[in-house]
Amino acid sequence: MNEFIDMFSSSDPTNVATSIKLLLLLTVFSLAPGILILMTSFTRIVIVLSFVRTSLATQQMPPNQVLIGLALFLTFFIMAPTFHEVYETGLQPLFNEEITLDEAYDRASAPIKDFMAQHTRQKDLALFLNYAGIEAPQSIQDVPLTALVPAFAISELKTAFQMGFMIFIPFLIIDMAVASILMSMGMMMLPPVMISLPFKILLFVMVDGWYLITHSLLSSF
Repeated sequence: MNEFIDMFSSSDPTNVATSIKLLLLLTVFSLAPGILILMTSFTRIVIVLSFVRTSLATQQMPPNQVLIGLALFLTFFIMAPTFHEVYETGLQPLFNEEITLDEAYDRASAPIKDFMAQHTRQKDLALFLNYAGIEAPQSIQDVPLTALVPAFAISELKTAFQMGFMIFIPFLIIDMAVASILMSMGMMMLPPVMISLPFKILLFVMVDGWYLITHSLLSSF
């Protein structure tokens, strides 16, 4: 314990560099949930998967753990090229003491900004830039993350809800058809969900729904 404290209080350049690395690592770990949710494809994926479960009306099937786990691995798959570029251009030179911390931040944030810019609507980005009084940037690298991240987040929310609406339509048609048939037969006391649920699951399985949903998510990025 004393050695750990001495490492941070020492003025030796080697210990100082190690302290900075540890501090940077701890900072990244503390911000990891926010980075994962708001700066990657995770938000869109998990919302679309939640819409799928809601439209099927299967309550807790699949469970939340399954949906979150699937969303995480799809996020890692989609973001792998970006994460690799972040490591190659920013983190690895920093760990090799080839660049400074400020240079590493600029290099590491560049791939993340490029990814978010590709999926951020200009209208959403302009909202935050105008509110902050920031002049129109020359390039996406000039946009501060404080404006780009929330703009990317609300763009992802809009896209996810648009995809969710399209997912809802076929299942809504089944619910309406079953409800109309039950009413015409005078069976108004029978919940339509009990009858429509097997048909919705059957339709989802027959069209290989999980493949189509995953394909649509991957194609959207």
